[in-house]
Amino acid sequence: MKTATIGAGNWGKNLVRNFNELGVLSCVAESDDKLRKSLKSEYPDLEVINDYKPLLNRDLDGVAIATPVPTHFEIAKLFLESGKDVFVEKPMTLTSKSAAELRDIARSNDRILMVGHLLLYQPSIQFIKKFIDSGKIGKLYHLHQERKKLGRVRYVENVTWSLGVHDIAVLIYLVGEQPRHIFASGHCGLQEKIEDDVYVHMQFLDGIKAHLHNSWLWPENRRKLTIVGEKGILEFDEVNSRVWHHRKTIDQDLNSSDDGSEIIFESNEAPLKLELQHFLDCIKSRNQPISNGQNGVDVVETLERIMML
Repeated sequence: MKTATIGAGNWGKNLVRNFNELGVLSCVAESDDKLRKSLKSEYPDLEVINDYKPLLNRDLDGVAIATPVPTHFEIAKLFLESGKDVFVEKPMTLTSKSAAELRDIARSNDRILMVGHLLLYQPSIQFIKKFIDSGKIGKLYHLHQERKKLGRVRYVENVTWSLGVHDIAVLIYLVGEQPRHIFASGHCGLQEKIEDDVYVHMQFLDGIKAHLHNSWLWPENRRKLTIVGEKGILEFDEVNSRVWHHRKTIDQDLNSSDDGSEIIFESNEAPLKLELQHFLDCIKSRNQPISNGQNGVDVVETLERIMML
């Protein structure tokens, strides 16, 4: 199997490394001279070119796109129409209209379109999904997501478009649908019209609520998911890759009980390698990935609704 990566910058270099370790990387397209020299130094046997367009006519099983978000649509469209399977980093596009167009192009050309919603491939999230679906914490009440740090500030997309994409993808995946109602509030401190700190409140079917806080202007690195159900509470500490089960409930008579807490899942597996292996498996099997084109559309549509508030 042969793949190529387009873009080897801040995140693209991680795709390059993992595809190379998986033994399928044949070429990297990178427009920046310094990055190309660095790639050639680190991977002397790897072909590195300065333009992605020659790859359209190459015999490749798939391409991975890790270029700036505003370029995702144009590049992905070209490769899908050329008959290539495509992995595109998150967010898939900057508008739901263009995301839906990519989804439709992939379908009409019978191509795999996978979006880099990395957290969906985190083993802990897969464990939590099965745990919820088994009914072990009963009816879901509300979910709380935190992703905040002193981070890399963007010039085009705000903090939720940058950091919260993963969280929104996870919330939609765990609940099983897009939110019906959304309320959001953000603050622009560093740049005009680009929010550094955003709170999002979502309501799903059956009264399930979700709350998300994203910030790239925060004193500590916090990545945590808390899921409150009628039979207990799950807490995912993403930093330490641990899932806690808190057997703490309040019954119909409003009496509380606390039967203790325990770690029920831990994993040190690298989600990026699992994600990219999933892409390769989907290329072989022709099965749809977990983060397929429709999943990408759902996330971008939700982001758009947040931005409109």
